[in-house]
Amino acid sequence: MKSIYLDHASTTYISPEIVDYICELMSTQYGNPSSIHAMGRQSRALIEKARKIIAKILNVSVGEIYFTSSATEANNMILKRSVIDLGVKTIISSPTEHHCVLHSIDKIVKEHDINVRYLDVDTNGDIDLDQLRELIDQNKINGQVLVSLMHGNNEIGNVHPLEQISEICTKGGALFHCDAVQTIGKLHIDLQTTKLNFLSATAHKFHGPKGVGFFYMNNESILSSYIDGGAQERNIRAGTENLYGIASLAMALQNYCTERASRVSHLLDIRNYFEEQIRQHFPDIVINSQGAKNRLPHISSISFVASEKAEMIMFNLDINNICASSGSACSAGIEEDSHVLTAIKHPKNRKTIRFSFAPTTTKEEIDYAIETLIKIS
Repeated sequence: MKSIYLDHASTTYISPEIVDYICELMSTQYGNPSSIHAMGRQSRALIEKARKIIAKILNVSVGEIYFTSSATEANNMILKRSVIDLGVKTIISSPTEHHCVLHSIDKIVKEHDINVRYLDVDTNGDIDLDQLRELIDQNKINGQVLVSLMHGNNEIGNVHPLEQISEICTKGGALFHCDAVQTIGKLHIDLQTTKLNFLSATAHKFHGPKGVGFFYMNNESILSSYIDGGAQERNIRAGTENLYGIASLAMALQNYCTERASRVSHLLDIRNYFEEQIRQHFPDIVINSQGAKNRLPHISSISFVASEKAEMIMFNLDINNICASSGSACSAGIEEDSHVLTAIKHPKNRKTIRFSFAPTTTKEEIDYAIETLIKIS
């Protein structure tokens, strides 16, 4: 039987219309966007069209959108160059951020004299906004403060209150960087009403291709180049642009936003159906971040009571052609809770599996997944 893919928080399939569009571009548009001849100008026009599409979706100026190879690259650039170019002396973040943020901060600490403060998170992964205010006030006397917080958590699915964080940062005079990888397209983001200095995203989370992302950089917070070379991306990111990735990223995001209401409605329906079924058959499960103030519509992080069978759930799901994600990190053959689960004080005697859904996920697929879990648990 075909695989049932319930790991869309890791990566999504490329939409068929995006595949067709990429193939069309590959066969017809191969001019270098920096070339001044007709084919080069055609390629440049496609990139600038993509930039306009994204700028319109976020309600920002075209000149504030920059393309990268991934959100990881964007996050690295924003964090590291902010320290060098904007005089950041304190970074405030949380222990549940993606590793590309946490590891970037670790590297910055090794190379620069900088303070790092991590917010406390509760058992749902939610932060304390009063603590954020206090940390900004305490540290701004030492110099510029940068707050780096993701919008929606990729492992447990809780959503931070973007508008409130933005207001706190604005009033406190702190810069605000948001990793919006899991929310872009799914949640409405208007950067005219919600002030951010930086936002990062990547195409493969909304049915675009891998290997291409973008970031928003407010015109008031300009960074210098992270990759040196040519003058691409207005001297911010050197290297010949990934034309096919950039053009298809914009189309995929536009398609998702155009159909956002119906897609998110379906995601919520599927997630709720999955959680109803799993509660019915596994009364001792815990849904991580279930008590969060807001949750992503496509992620369900399930904590099972530890047992010999529970330890084999991931292996047995795979054997039964179900793709999901473990909430563990493996080191030297020993599985341990991920840094996110550790931060929310996930009980060591439980096993977490993350299931994540797409607008095409069906209840029949959920039923098969539940039947399989019953059989293997």
